[in-house]
Amino acid sequence: MTSLNILVISFSNLKMDARVKRHVNFLRQAGHHITLVCHDAEAYEGVQLIKIKPLKLNLIKKIISSALLFSRLYLLAYRYLYGYKLNLDRQFDIILSNDIETLPLAFHYKGSAKIMFDAHEYSPRQFEDKLVWRIFFQGFNEYLCRKFIPKVDTMITIGQGIADEYEKNYGVKPTVITNACAYYNIEPRKTDPNHIKLVHQGIATPSRKLELMFEMMDHLDNRYTLDLYLVKPAHRSNIIYLEKLKELAKKNNHIRFAKPVPHAELINTLNQYDIGITLIPPINFNYANTLPNKFFECIQARIAQAIGPIPEMKKIIEQYSMGVVSGDFNPKKLAEKIKQLSADQISDLKKKCGPAASEFNAEKNEVAFNEIIHRL
Repeated sequence: MTSLNILVISFSNLKMDARVKRHVNFLRQAGHHITLVCHDAEAYEGVQLIKIKPLKLNLIKKIISSALLFSRLYLLAYRYLYGYKLNLDRQFDIILSNDIETLPLAFHYKGSAKIMFDAHEYSPRQFEDKLVWRIFFQGFNEYLCRKFIPKVDTMITIGQGIADEYEKNYGVKPTVITNACAYYNIEPRKTDPNHIKLVHQGIATPSRKLELMFEMMDHLDNRYTLDLYLVKPAHRSNIIYLEKLKELAKKNNHIRFAKPVPHAELINTLNQYDIGITLIPPINFNYANTLPNKFFECIQARIAQAIGPIPEMKKIIEQYSMGVVSGDFNPKKLAEKIKQLSADQISDLKKKCGPAASEFNAEKNEVAFNEIIHRL
């Protein structure tokens, strides 16, 4: 493949953003020249890093931006919120734009470049469960999607449900590139019938209602333990929520907050468990269509999964017979599904992760990703 000049724009910290980090590595390994614009990232050899400040609003800025958004002066609002001046010293062949907030900036610096848009979420309904977001930002996101998505040269997203919704509403058919992590050639750990180890990893945010897993534990006997590996939160609301969770967990000595591990150690750490738990209620469109990092991490770790009936996850779990899916998001119902599994059945579910691990991994995604770059 010809070496290209590629600009990657992400309003995130790549130390915490596994998806964008993977895509940057795909591009590096293909030998492209990369300029990376983001809040922060590790130093990559051969990558020009341009750091931009995260959006922080004081009271005056909140008042001004709220007035612009409420008045539907969306382009002015965008310039006020995201009017970054980038010091770019070259022309680009391709711009990889991550999430809708970066897309107007990508077009501003487009020149003759092709635009590849990566939608990590379905933006018009991202936080539709929150009234304030619906009042100020839903119309803003809809406007950005309507104005810019039909102009992109190609588009990718995380799952089929989100892809279908974008195609239906904006006429662009995205290619699905999942959040799958790298392939691991490991064997599942044998399940101890007297100590069945449950695990959940990810971010502590109130909308994910992790306390539902604590309710689930109240319906399981002393053979079961639940360990949580939660990323240290940055936002105040998430810090408060994590402290609340720790207080709630004190009521059940079978729930433990484990020390977070580096991502390079995560799969081998998860491999020591039996069942990964995901019980995120579908309070908005994106949660109802989620296909998260943790799902693929559990597959690579060769552990079974017990989940609520999220369609994208349910389809894969049932296709490979590698877990159980509750009928609804009631914690007691998921506990009943787990209790029905013997140790031998859990071990069998874990073994069936092997074929799924061979199908859903970053290496396969890299091939698909590079084919898109080649077509551009």
